[in-house]
Amino acid sequence: MSDKPIVSVLGTGIMGAAMARNLCRAGLEVRVWNRTRDKAEPLAADGARITDTPAEAVEGADVVLTMLYDGNTVLEVMREAAPALRRGAAWVQSTTAGSELIGDLAAFADEHGLLFYDAPVLGTKEPAEAGKLTVLAAGPEEGRAAVTPVFDAVGAKTLWTGEHGAEGSASRLKLVANSWVLAVTAATGETLALAKGLDVDPRKFFELIGGGPLDMGYLRAKSQVLLEGKLTPASFAVTTAEKDARLIVAAGKGNGVRLDVAEATAERFARAAAQGHGQEDMAAAYFASFEEKSGS
Repeated sequence: MSDKPIVSVLGTGIMGAAMARNLCRAGLEVRVWNRTRDKAEPLAADGARITDTPAEAVEGADVVLTMLYDGNTVLEVMREAAPALRRGAAWVQSTTAGSELIGDLAAFADEHGLLFYDAPVLGTKEPAEAGKLTVLAAGPEEGRAAVTPVFDAVGAKTLWTGEHGAEGSASRLKLVANSWVLAVTAATGETLALAKGLDVDPRKFFELIGGGPLDMGYLRAKSQVLLEGKLTPASFAVTTAEKDARLIVAAGKGNGVRLDVAEATAERFARAAAQGHGQEDMAAAYFASFEEKSGS
């Protein structure tokens, strides 16, 4: 392997496309695949090679990066890629897959002689496009020379959580972080909805908390997205947020932890999606506070 690994990116949605683009900008040889080829095609202008099948994408790759919808989708796509996987290649698994499927993913890696890196990322569309994600990573020492250029290209920081990806330490930390992100997002929507219902100018609320311990940048960022009607294109879609919330609830239940807020948040996202906001930014959970689709 050369100093610059050949990287295969499977999944070019909001996050995967941004990550692939930054890999190209870093001078790496990049092959990409997406179930809907049209979503991958724009990456050709950045120097990526567009492929028709997962197997074509991974053939000869030093690093395979998966950024798909969920863990089951990852397993399905990797099984399609299996005939062309190179033994000894590194698999960077960045899909938010929860904790329950990590063992199955790691077992697949062992079966095919892959070095498995449990490597979800923290961040949404804007930091992904800027190459400023935080990579949470767990995996063996022996393959880190191959994956480090990949992590450096897509992220501003890599936080190693353990040596053995099969333990899922990175994915567990991602769920903890996401539980906070989704709770704040849901609370932001409820607060603005209550202001609307009580005929309170949201600017007065921000004036009230400004500069104090109740103020926070994320609250203001999500409020701005909603109040200025910038819900599309989504930084992180409602449907994906619902999926992640349900992964969090399942992880809690599996470990004896009841998560009432996360469970209610999942239902808020589901209601917003049912109202037609599924592909909008997750700030659109705001609309779940009203009986019908409503303006902000």
